[in-house]
Amino acid sequence: MSSKYPYFSDHWAVILGGSSGMGLASAKKLASEGMHLCLIHRDRKAGVQKLKEEIKVMETQGVKVCHFNVDALRPEKRQEVIEELQAQMAPNESVKLVLHAIARGNLKPLAPHTSISTQIEEPSPLARELDKIYETQQSLLQNSDFVATLEAMAISLYDWVGAIFQRGLFAADSRVLGLTSEGGSKAWKTYGAVSVAKAALEALVRSIALEYAPHGIRCNALQPGVTDTPSLRMIPGSKQLKQAARERNPFHQLTTPETVADVVYLLCRDEAQWINGVVLPVDGGESIT
Repeated sequence: MSSKYPYFSDHWAVILGGSSGMGLASAKKLASEGMHLCLIHRDRKAGVQKLKEEIKVMETQGVKVCHFNVDALRPEKRQEVIEELQAQMAPNESVKLVLHAIARGNLKPLAPHTSISTQIEEPSPLARELDKIYETQQSLLQNSDFVATLEAMAISLYDWVGAIFQRGLFAADSRVLGLTSEGGSKAWKTYGAVSVAKAALEALVRSIALEYAPHGIRCNALQPGVTDTPSLRMIPGSKQLKQAARERNPFHQLTTPETVADVVYLLCRDEAQWINGVVLPVDGGESIT
């Protein structure tokens, strides 16, 4: 096929968590620029059907799209996906991008909730609202919660990069991207396990950037601002997070999956080859305030 950006015409993107949110938005953007897609996701029947409808649209761009509704953390499933991907690839095709957009973490508090309202002389409506949300959470984070979240949201990136590399599928100049958040360096209630995983992901990105550089792989982390996605809505108090983000953001808007997808695309271009090992805010300035 031909593309207005010829260097994408023989390239594939492997997107972990590619059925919704930033993963799906990135897939749609890359398809519009001529990149073939391998989407790994975990969805129920309704979600799979919705993704198939999106894939039909992406395929009208002239790209190949394969998708796998599997547990990306299982080694045998990872092997099956990569074998099938290799079978789908023409001899001149290679993997340009691995995008890690898996959002699977345990959202529980570390300590029992203490009323915010009783600690403030004149509690705001927001404080009272948060109290109601947190008081419903009884179970605390366990060791197993940390381990499961860490594996899903950080270590799995290493597993997939290593498996694709061992198969010799990466392009000579390729990209690996992970999605982090401000929670990797700031504390949010109930976000403790995810915060640990995000901090680990950022450290892993730096190590991949260093050790895979001789093999032509550039690795970075994107730090989107607060974005209204299915994973955000699972966080207790997400409505308040969105409200606070709009107030902080210089543009008084939320980040969108599409604005993140634009940056994913930009980092795949040849001109981005000297960006390596960084955490790049994609938030319109939200994190500077």
